Amino acid sequence: MFDIPTSPLRRAAAAALALIVLAGCSTADVAADDVTSGAATSDDATATTDENDGADDADVVVSTGSFGAVGTLDSATAHSIELEFDDDDYSAMLATYTSTGDKEWIEATITIDGETYEQVGIRLKGNSSLRAVGSDDDPATIPWLIKLDKLVDGQNHDGLTDLVVRSNSTETAINEAVALELLEAAGLASQDAISVAFSVNGGDAALRLVIEHPDDTWMSEEFGDDGALYKAESTGDYSYRGNDPDAYDDVFDQEAGDDNADLDPLIDFLQFVNESDDETFAAELDDWLDVDAFATYLAMQDLIGNFDDIDGPGNNSYLFYDTEAERFTVVAWDHNLAFGVQNVGDGGPGQMPGGGERPGTGDLPEPGDMPGMGDLPDPGDMPDVRDLPDPGDLPDMGDLPDMGDRPQRPGGETGAGGGDPMGGSNVLVERFTAVDDWSRLVDERTTELRAALYDSGLAADIVATWTETVVSTGLVDQATADADAAQILAMVGS
Repeated sequence: MFDIPTSPLRRAAAAALALIVLAGCSTADVAADDVTSGAATSDDATATTDENDGADDADVVVSTGSFGAVGTLDSATAHSIELEFDDDDYSAMLATYTSTGDKEWIEATITIDGETYEQVGIRLKGNSSLRAVGSDDDPATIPWLIKLDKLVDGQNHDGLTDLVVRSNSTETAINEAVALELLEAAGLASQDAISVAFSVNGGDAALRLVIEHPDDTWMSEEFGDDGALYKAESTGDYSYRGNDPDAYDDVFDQEAGDDNADLDPLIDFLQFVNESDDETFAAELDDWLDVDAFATYLAMQDLIGNFDDIDGPGNNSYLFYDTEAERFTVVAWDHNLAFGVQNVGDGGPGQMPGGGERPGTGDLPEPGDMPGMGDLPDPGDMPDVRDLPDPGDLPDMGDLPDMGDRPQRPGGETGAGGGDPMGGSNVLVERFTAVDDWSRLVDERTTELRAALYDSGLAADIVATWTETVVSTGLVDQATADADAAQILAMVGS
């Protein structure tokens, strides 16, 4: 295990903010010096509304304290994970995924901070991050789902059974780590994360971000035991496909709460979202969905610069269903592209807004030196446009294959999110933001949370903590970590 100095966030925990914005407060009331005016009474200080302000609920509640943990693995400390598995099993698993898109489980041995567990199940995890995966890729750099109890009932690491090894889009992955901390600070369900020196079969360690897997344990901790958790698949969307559960096989996957509910509540919700008229939708959505949490979710996705969210190309989201309240909550998921990072693959550095270029771009050849450029035909030799066929002689466009019948990737995927690879859409988001009151609510949340999280300096403290943590692994130097941190700080205004 690696040790790091006491983090800035831990040093500030005793004076951490509790309540940032009360109902009815103007943004002018949310000054930076107000942010640290309250004293936290525990490591997990959570805001409550002043009873004298006349409001029933706080508009924005921001909770801070010491970092969380993945199981008992402290998020403010770097950790080590070593995997060992049979190379033939690994090759067969990759071959199956390449040919069919199926993610098969293989057996492995895992060592977590020196404690070893045998007969552990591992499989590939992800969608767009796996598009180019192959036998030449270092298995220490690809995304994994690890289940300690997949093959041995009850096997766990101090209660921890599932781990998700995320796909890096920067060398440090602190962009996702910071995003997850900020989501939690905003009062949303999030996943705790740890920075890990991750190695496979005795190879060199790679710096990876490992997070909690949204499963029954996670659901219970975040929402309680009375509910069900559904994951939106990248191959689907939020459309209503009738009342046959089989129609949703590649659209939603139930991840938790199987004993509490099946797909029926989800199907009913999708029917309401898609088929209710505008007046009914505006009047009754609050009966179906935690509208306040959804407004906060949309505001936070904007603030952390994450385009790959519920209406992005990956259709990234979960839905939690509270079986007692009979209401859904949208849950954030997949933030390796947060803060504007572009997915360049192989865990390499990504391009962020705010300036700078990827390493090596200055070494690209001049356009005139590109191979084969001199062999292109002279423009004068190109066919005369007057010789092209008359548009009326072209095949009837109605005879072209339906877009739904276009060739699919292995596993039935037609593209990220089943839509435009550069973007996406989501009927819930579109209809929600079309209602003036809710659109204004999102804008208000954005303003309030920017003051609470960014102007207060909280985000900068979180960035500093994660920068210290990743450097402590010895797998990245200070300059690399500082560069990744600087890109985030440029977005949060620090």
